Amino acid sequence: MKYGEVLIQGDLNFTVNRGDIFVVMGGSGCGKSTLLKHLIGLVRPYAGRVLFGGQSFWESTVAEREALLRRIGILYQRGALWTSMTLAENISMPLRQYTRYSEAEIRDRASYKLALVGLSGFEDYYPSEISGGMQKRAGLARALALDPDVLFFDEPSAGLDPISSRLLDDLIIELNRGLGATIVVVTHELSSIFAIGTNSVFLDVDSRTMVATGSPRELLEHSRDARVIRFLTRGEREG
Repeated sequence: MKYGEVLIQGDLNFTVNRGDIFVVMGGSGCGKSTLLKHLIGLVRPYAGRVLFGGQSFWESTVAEREALLRRIGILYQRGALWTSMTLAENISMPLRQYTRYSEAEIRDRASYKLALVGLSGFEDYYPSEISGGMQKRAGLARALALDPDVLFFDEPSAGLDPISSRLLDDLIIELNRGLGATIVVVTHELSSIFAIGTNSVFLDVDSRTMVATGSPRELLEHSRDARVIRFLTRGEREG
């Protein structure tokens, strides 16, 4: 991954398995959000391939890439809700664009997605009328609109208080277990990493490559890399 002539990360090679809650972790400036942009097709890699089930995203046709993108859902840091639309209208937009459901079916599905994230009864509220944590959950409901195979989260706890952050972690686990969703989370929050992560990749800012992959708890227990241990213990223990 490069911006101009500046290398952000190189020699990345990892697999997100079906059913994972996969954490992209590392210190500030290591390229976590940049990697997410590459994984969801916003930025083309300078070299290498991004594979979905063996299918190379950038070596596919435009129509094939669009079909792949409809299999993923994304929760952005700030929720990215349309402020002039109600929560139900926000969720209904992709359903109107990409499905042939009737208006009644779209309304029912929007209500169902809101109920999945604990916002039943908030269909007609505007984003400005609900809290930051509720906005994140509404953004998640929209990400779930098309029943994606993979959900991507960019710093989901950013801007949330500890209680709201924990509730969101619980919701991520519930969606993974209840819906069988594969989830990729970009975060540097240790509490979330250990609470939800079943697999991970660690990006190092200095060497500009990955230095570990695996379960965060197993990395904490067995890694001998001082950079990984320092990050996972907030510097309290060296490798």
